[in-house]
Amino acid sequence: MKEFRLVALVAVAALAIGGIGVADGLSDKRAAEQVAAAASGSSPRCAAVPRDELVPADGALFGVNLDLGSRSLADYAQDLGHRAAVSVSFTGFPYDSRGHDYLLQAAEQIRASGRTMLLTLEPEEGLGAVTDEAARTLAADLHEINETGVPVVVRFAHEMNGSWYAWGQQPTAYVQTFRRVADAVHEHAPGSAMMWAPNYGGGYPFSGGQYEAEPGSADFAALDTDGDGALSMADDSYAPYYPGDDAVDWVGMSLYHWGSAHPWGENELSEPDKFADQLTGVYDGSGGDDTGVPDFYATYGEEHGKPVAIPETAALWVPDGGGVDELEVKRSWWDQVFDPALPERFPQLKMINWFEWDKHEVEVDGRVDWTTTTDDTVRTEFVRALPEWLHFAPEGGC
Repeated sequence: MKEFRLVALVAVAALAIGGIGVADGLSDKRAAEQVAAAASGSSPRCAAVPRDELVPADGALFGVNLDLGSRSLADYAQDLGHRAAVSVSFTGFPYDSRGHDYLLQAAEQIRASGRTMLLTLEPEEGLGAVTDEAARTLAADLHEINETGVPVVVRFAHEMNGSWYAWGQQPTAYVQTFRRVADAVHEHAPGSAMMWAPNYGGGYPFSGGQYEAEPGSADFAALDTDGDGALSMADDSYAPYYPGDDAVDWVGMSLYHWGSAHPWGENELSEPDKFADQLTGVYDGSGGDDTGVPDFYATYGEEHGKPVAIPETAALWVPDGGGVDELEVKRSWWDQVFDPALPERFPQLKMINWFEWDKHEVEVDGRVDWTTTTDDTVRTEFVRALPEWLHFAPEGGC
């Protein structure tokens, strides 16, 4: 979500993150170690998990992006009745020695309560600040964290095809920098994985942002995939930014129901199949004709063979917006995200993380309540809708 900001190092230090259930992928030795630890009554020091074992054999991991300043993950788990398998966090990158300490503190909390962090790295000073040294430092830190039994999925410089971030619409530098980080992580932190996560292409090329590619520049030429001298939705909104199969372990795309049409702010039901239509590039509805957007799932999930994540999702509901009531708006979206037919239709869909925030949104110029567990009625129905194909973190850790 492009307007989302977090004083991330502080938030990372404060994390208490739910783990990921990888029982199907555990070796007999690791399973035996964890059973012995549980029998002894001690908190298990989970064995490091290779990155390829983070992908569930079937179904999808359920995760959360939680406002930790207002609510703990323990409280969220109690409200949901399940511990989230993945928890999303943000941090500026590169970070200094203080940031290193914060990450280790976070890892200790994660080790005690779960297993997996989805760590979003934001190079706020631009891609040029991400040096070889910064990549090596990150990889060393991740290795140290992995060795305590905490896997990490690194979502590096997300929404790079947008024009609102300092790393946006710079495809050549982005690919080079992603690969620099991936090389270091893959070599030195085998318990960590790399996620590539562009913004959904509806509205591409997102003109008017501070960092949009300038006509005549090398970046503009690289993004003009149809060679007509202009950037439009006819150009591929994803491919110029793809770092390559050897660098990417997961692909991800955040999908939200913002309402039916711009300007956003009205409480409206989601159109049927909107979630799947946007994921596959065939959406044509009240929000516009996005059929020029590439099929993200088919291209990167099937053709490239990558596990697909929805790193953030939720449905917009404005408390003072009128229109449809909260439960119906949110249910119209989660019914699609949790469709019983989804695993068969999209077998490469392996992670879904809910955006559990109540916050000011600049697009609406007001408060939006994205949550599903703060209202008793909504929470009851949301929990009831959670499908069997979702994986949650085991209660005992590991």
